[in-house]
Amino acid sequence: MRMLRIDDRSAFRRLIGVGGIGTGIFFELEGDHTLGRNESRPARLLDVRDYCKLHIVIHYVAKLLGARSSGKPFHVVPVGIVGDDGPGHQMLKAMSDAGIDTTHVYATSKLPTLFSVCFQYPDGAGGNITTSNGAAATLSNEHLDDIADLLRSDGTHTIALAVPEVSLEARGHFLRLATEARCFRAASFVPAEIAPAKKAGLFDLLDLVALNEEEAARLVDCTFAPEEPETLIEKCHAFLEACHPLLKMAVSLGAAGAYGITAEGWHYCPAPKVKIGSTAGAGDSLLGGIIAALAAGISFAPDSRKQNDPVISSALEVGVFLASYKCHSPHTIHPNAGLDSLTEFIHASGYTFASATEQLFANEDLGQQGVCS
Repeated sequence: MRMLRIDDRSAFRRLIGVGGIGTGIFFELEGDHTLGRNESRPARLLDVRDYCKLHIVIHYVAKLLGARSSGKPFHVVPVGIVGDDGPGHQMLKAMSDAGIDTTHVYATSKLPTLFSVCFQYPDGAGGNITTSNGAAATLSNEHLDDIADLLRSDGTHTIALAVPEVSLEARGHFLRLATEARCFRAASFVPAEIAPAKKAGLFDLLDLVALNEEEAARLVDCTFAPEEPETLIEKCHAFLEACHPLLKMAVSLGAAGAYGITAEGWHYCPAPKVKIGSTAGAGDSLLGGIIAALAAGISFAPDSRKQNDPVISSALEVGVFLASYKCHSPHTIHPNAGLDSLTEFIHASGYTFASATEQLFANEDLGQQGVCS
């Protein structure tokens, strides 16, 4: 089994993250009309495994980088709270099985594990109902102060990740601790959080942010038009150039792919066409792929090659193809995701890794580093 190589030359050797940890169930509704206020509707319970945002992102980081709970070669450390219940124990086991260190995921008997009931209409649209009084929401500044020394212990080689389903206040406190520790800081937000996050100065505390088109449009006060996506992208570029010249931004457009934007310019990576099992979790997969590639030393965006060059050489492209691969699965975490399966998918899509990127592949089973064809 192969992984992206992590050694003393790598940019990062650890990820510490805060965000939602939990699970849920999926229903497929009968009928296309919007669910009414007092309506009872039959629906089919789907065989879909659902996970919350932090778990999704760090799972892909762990699998691509060969993480182990011992911390070698890469250390993934979530900080959060689950209930002392069946779903909580299930999430802890799933993370441990993926090589994630759950030492700082605490269990409480006072509240249930974060849980969502997701529903979708026959046309694929849908929504969810998520517990607002779940255990994840109780993550406090005091919990985060307890891991401040951990952040500082190897800050310059640490990625600090803050994603939704814990409070913005807690995420802001975490990002300030990470800034003091000189960590690389990454985040995502849901649409309703963009304005308060911007007002609270959280974008000043970031090195990387991943947004979808709606979130990006709210950030730069722009209406997104699918037929003219570059209008939004240019506004995002101007925003970074004027206000956040060091911030990297990934803007996902679903099946259309994603843009990587910096103050210097922007790059577009189209997504390959795939048979959709589910798009749920694809945005989190994109972020996980980008983070894993950056940790291994892969540059954020492609160089100035021609747009349709079928050679993958950037973290943005790794993220886009991982998100597309994830869409084959009905589950929010693709159970077979890893560097080998991602490489097979890339080749089947008519693409290949750049030779310089393949130099960063390692054989996990033998503990050897080098090129793997």
